[in-house]
Amino acid sequence: MDRFSEYRVMWILVFFDLPTDTKKDKKAYALFRKNLRRDGFTMFQFSIYVRHCASMENAAVHIKRVKSFLPEFGNVGILCITDKQFGSIEIFYGHKPIEPNAPGQQLELF
Repeated sequence: MDRFSEYRVMWILVFFDLPTDTKKDKKAYALFRKNLRRDGFTMFQFSIYVRHCASMENAAVHIKRVKSFLPEFGNVGILCITDKQFGSIEIFYGHKPIEPNAPGQQLELF
């Protein structure tokens, strides 16, 4: 039962801000995101990817793998937290106000 403790199970969060000014930068950005997805990360927000790991040892393997394909330019942060900490994240979804549809013009047929 201790094997699945919420204090043993880990989440890796990868935060990044990469340049996309040149064609080479865009290619490096796309390759970095592709490598993250290939390693089992999913998008949490636009520049934040997360991955669930069964243990700290497993998380260390994936952190090492992310470090191996870091792009040359830009900023990348890696944070490892427990499942208990990840579970306490509060997420709020805002909704853009939507204008009500104008009533359509009714046609009469004779």
